[in-house]
Amino acid sequence: MILRSLLVALISLIFADAATAQALQQQSQPDWPCRQVRVPELAVAGVWTGPPLDDAMKHWRDDQTIADLVSRLSQRRTPIDEAERLVAQFAQSAGDKRKERLMTLFAGVYERMNDERHEVVNGLDRFGRRLKDMAEKAREETQTLRDLQDQKPPDPEAIKKASEALQWRLRLFEEQRRMVGYVCESPALIEQRFGALARAIEQAME
Repeated sequence: MILRSLLVALISLIFADAATAQALQQQSQPDWPCRQVRVPELAVAGVWTGPPLDDAMKHWRDDQTIADLVSRLSQRRTPIDEAERLVAQFAQSAGDKRKERLMTLFAGVYERMNDERHEVVNGLDRFGRRLKDMAEKAREETQTLRDLQDQKPPDPEAIKKASEALQWRLRLFEEQRRMVGYVCESPALIEQRFGALARAIEQAME
């Protein structure tokens, strides 16, 4: 009875936290596991006031120098101060076409980082679905344990196996749930880096 009470209490606590997080999600995105609003796209309008980027978005890969620099700037392992230095060096080497080439560079950075954010958001959706599936399996195993405990006469061996399986499930669920806060920061980190790069490119155009 003590084990059963402890399990029920733990389950109630975990599912209450999950329900609270789910209540904060957008109703149209039931798999989204984060407290933050689900925004799959980077907002370019807030950081770019220059000419339309449509043409640059189509052709930035055609310039190998720009394509290589976009790849390097977008990678989080490149420190932001080094990225800013690379932008400044690129601007100095661009000559009379500085603004045009910087605009093309910006288009490439935006597209690359926007694609990255989109992939991360889709990954978080999958993570949320996995958590929901794990929670549902834990509920099913909880009911199985209760049914076994209510049987007359009880089967101690079956109860022991069901209890151990449920405890393993709950530990796994709790480990995954603890990751939510960390992984949900990824879209914001991408957005922060994009903002810093956008400012560096904009300053180099002046």
